[in-house]
Amino acid sequence: MRRWLLVFAAGALGALVSALAMWLAGRYGLTQSLGVRLAPALSAHWLYPRIVWGGLWGFLFLLPLFGSRWLLKSAVLALVVSLIQLFVIYPYTTPYGVAGLELGMMMPVVTYIFAFIWALAAAISLRLS
Repeated sequence: MRRWLLVFAAGALGALVSALAMWLAGRYGLTQSLGVRLAPALSAHWLYPRIVWGGLWGFLFLLPLFGSRWLLKSAVLALVVSLIQLFVIYPYTTPYGVAGLELGMMMPVVTYIFAFIWALAAAISLRLS
């Protein structure tokens, strides 16, 4: 039970870090400079689902992949999360189309970057726990 609680908390913390990075990137024009229309407002309404889903995605850290190679594990888990976001979430639950391309051609790259930030922050918090 302890391990399950830790991975959920690590995933939620990683999602908070990733969401703050996403907000900062939008606020300071980094995403716009990449041609991606992504500049979310920092609000509880925007943060809450990201933190909950981040916690749920944290259960992926229970998979016995790559042993103690946490950087490789973070990269692979970020890829899994990104692919689901790009090819399931965007086309079926948002008006942004397949891979979120309605937001800009670089959206797949931006999606992976923020997913990697999530996975890396979660992996680091798990290592420190």
